[in-house]
Amino acid sequence: MVSEVVASSRVDPARVDYSRVFTQAIDRLHAEGRYRVFIDILRNKGAYPTARCFAGHNGPKPITVWCSNDYLAMGQHPAVIAVMEEALHDVGAGSGGTRNIGGNTHYHVDLEAELADLHGKDGALLFTSGYVSNEATLATLAKVLPGCIVFSDELNHASMIAGIRNSGCEKQVFRHNDLLHLEELLAAADPAAPKLIAFESVYSMDGDVAPIAAICDLADRYNALTYLDEVHAVGMYGARGGGISERDGVADRLTIIEGTLGKAFGVMGGYIACDRQIVDVIRSYAPGFIFTTSLSPVLVAGALASVRHLKASGVERDGQQAAATRLKAMFVEAGLPVLATTTHIVPLMVGDPVKAKRISDILLAEYGVYVQPINYPTVPRGTERLRFTPGPAHDEAMMRELTDALSEIWGRLELVRQAA
Repeated sequence: MVSEVVASSRVDPARVDYSRVFTQAIDRLHAEGRYRVFIDILRNKGAYPTARCFAGHNGPKPITVWCSNDYLAMGQHPAVIAVMEEALHDVGAGSGGTRNIGGNTHYHVDLEAELADLHGKDGALLFTSGYVSNEATLATLAKVLPGCIVFSDELNHASMIAGIRNSGCEKQVFRHNDLLHLEELLAAADPAAPKLIAFESVYSMDGDVAPIAAICDLADRYNALTYLDEVHAVGMYGARGGGISERDGVADRLTIIEGTLGKAFGVMGGYIACDRQIVDVIRSYAPGFIFTTSLSPVLVAGALASVRHLKASGVERDGQQAAATRLKAMFVEAGLPVLATTTHIVPLMVGDPVKAKRISDILLAEYGVYVQPINYPTVPRGTERLRFTPGPAHDEAMMRELTDALSEIWGRLELVRQAA
């Protein structure tokens, strides 16, 4: 009887057409020219930057990769691969769980010690990715500090923004690399409030560098902690690959240095390096660390070998810097609109998402060149670009072929050139 009454009292709501909502969301991306397509490729072991692209029905097509974040080709290094194979046959594939429940191995302990040493810190903590290390650390740190105010560079990575948002604390955004604006915000804040300045060393889309020492000066003046994202710099700069902070001799002034194992180190994972007390706080309170399966020891072994190699070898760094300088010069000589940078990032500005995708498609289909277009929200609308990351294995002949291909496409599509 009760069920009959309940049933008779129900009013049929307007039915939501979920499929139509989802279709419209994807259609908007297509209309704006920023729908993302993932390429189907396999890299050729030992022959980077060549790969095979599965783009049609005629089998794999050979291509050259120009947009990998494996900046130094360490993911292809024989020493890294050998150590990973050895670990696989020693301990198996997976870690077995979270760090607290079965997922802590001697490989993890060794790598954390190596990373702490790399940055001159007391401790380090591994995460499953650079995104997770940023999100988990920033969210947790600000929550642990009651009333904390985070001062965030406006071009900070999405993972940093997510971490600050998830902390629930007050956020003050300062104009990119603008020290005067940052000091204005610091001076206006409650002197008694805990403060954290979060910023990056190398900004991966524009290739510019933060004034780390000057930001540390402001942090000292206003009693603020500092959090530096070095993901696009670790392995790449400094005598041992400690990043821009090592190169500039300021690592000791930073509270927390965050990095990745998936770019210059060529494997996978993220980490923070800092005082042991802060490591203990993050590992004890951060859900993104506590409740996730730890990195496979096979991956950790490879990252450990890569970090150790790049601490001792500058050959890869020198080769990469030389390649980036050479490619920028070729682009300038050809009148291509390359953004001037002092780092390894080589952005070629297009300014239109549809045209950026069109150039990328032509390069792949006609020239066997793979570079992804970079569109909103990764970069602001109107600044769409192709982002090239030449490495030590990209030779001059490859660069010449790439430059000639781009020059032909620029002419075909009647795109604007810049004076040499």
